[in-house]
Amino acid sequence: MSVEPVLIVGSVAYDDLELPSGVFNNTVGGAATYSAIATSLLHPARVVGIVGEDFDVKTLDQLRARSIDIDGIERAKGKTFRWRGRYAADLNSRETLDTQLNVFAHFQPKILPNAQNPEFLLLGNIHPALQLHVLQQVKKPRFVAADTMNFWISGEPETLRKVLAQVDLLIVNDEEARELSGIFNLPKAARAIQKMGPARVIIKRGEFGALLFDEAGTFFVPAYPLEEVVDPTGAGDSFAGGLFAYLARTDQTSPQALRKALFFASAAGSFCVEGVGPSRLLSMTKDDFRKRLTSFMSLVDYGAQLDLP
Repeated sequence: MSVEPVLIVGSVAYDDLELPSGVFNNTVGGAATYSAIATSLLHPARVVGIVGEDFDVKTLDQLRARSIDIDGIERAKGKTFRWRGRYAADLNSRETLDTQLNVFAHFQPKILPNAQNPEFLLLGNIHPALQLHVLQQVKKPRFVAADTMNFWISGEPETLRKVLAQVDLLIVNDEEARELSGIFNLPKAARAIQKMGPARVIIKRGEFGALLFDEAGTFFVPAYPLEEVVDPTGAGDSFAGGLFAYLARTDQTSPQALRKALFFASAAGSFCVEGVGPSRLLSMTKDDFRKRLTSFMSLVDYGAQLDLP
């Protein structure tokens, strides 16, 4: 088992959410926040990010209490990155109403000396130039995953290509995979992305599960069926955190380990959407997580081998 915390670099933010269940302002958010909380379910995490003077110290204390090293979160003059979004009634789509970068506009990730030897590194959805800046500061991490988005795919294609050449795993959704590859068919899109650098590609498909493409072939994990979804914000970042939680805890990165880790990832994502912001992730226990994983195994196990013709 790896004893080094998972290093997570990305945004720490405030979200103003307009959901079918109501309006929730000043909700703690940010990709790094969700990923770190999910990772901390099983393994220590270390966050590098930036917040403004308005960020509640109690929130940082709450993260620290969950085995999350927050020494790399810089506090700068100004306001914290803020996003406002409105979700459709079915929660399957959302509209960005306002984005205020604030202190995040000048974010330059600084990896502290005690964090420069990570075994597992998760590069959140930040400018590809900043992702490269992080890679230049660390010393040969064992396993590197990156997230990205359409904005960087279309706006910074060359810089993003340099990132892809240096990572082991790319985690994107189906729309992003199609835009990055220029190919609509997802298996073909994944193979095209693999040729850009990452040997493994995970394509998230929301309520339709996720696909892994690697040297061992293709693998599918379903989304956990929930009777009620409250807030999808951060589900993909929680998914990534759950994935790294298993890999770091078991100290494995083999194809088999990745397949097992996908169930932990999907379970973490399922807890995230059960509450507003990261509230459900913060309130859940290891026993809750264990029960969800047990239910997951029942979901995909029909008790016998397939009778092949």
